[in-house]
Amino acid sequence: MPDFFHEWRIGGLVAGVDEVGRGPLAGPVVAAAAILPPGLPEWLLAMIDDSKKLKPARRVAVLEALYEHGAEIALAAASVGEIYRLNILQASFLAMRRAIARLPRTPTHVLVDGNKAPGGAIPCTTLVGGDGISLSIAAASIAAKVLRDGLMVRLDTRYPGYGWARNAGYAAATHRAAILRLGATPHHRIGFGPLLQGLN
Repeated sequence: MPDFFHEWRIGGLVAGVDEVGRGPLAGPVVAAAAILPPGLPEWLLAMIDDSKKLKPARRVAVLEALYEHGAEIALAAASVGEIYRLNILQASFLAMRRAIARLPRTPTHVLVDGNKAPGGAIPCTTLVGGDGISLSIAAASIAAKVLRDGLMVRLDTRYPGYGWARNAGYAAATHRAAILRLGATPHHRIGFGPLLQGLN
């Protein structure tokens, strides 16, 4: 389970940062930055984990509780156009930098999930598997996942047939079949290798 070891080790105002949506065939990449206040109740800390391990309803409940208990959370995205222009890795870093910049307070250090820093002037520590290690990163992963999933649900109503409300734009068999049947939308990552493979 994630804990505050790295936040306490570093000291100061530490933000956890994570992104969601590098792998899908459609939709933006979304990032979140989270600064967790001291004194969060133990029951809430016990609920925070890597967003991929939590069911949707639990992610929403955790995020709502974090807001209610004073967590500072900022969200940002990089569009499909930016993914095409920059590549998915650089677009992910752009979304992360945007999220950090939107925090109410500027952190003195950021903890980032992964092995590459997003760049920027704030000192950064990368943690492979950070969403399962750091509570701040895990909180950021939950916030980013809730936002992106909600966005894909809304897009599903505008572009029915691709199953985005269920697959969140990932390369599910039904999604790939829909691309062949219906063609790509403006929200599909046309220059993305997996999408091109799905069209073959």
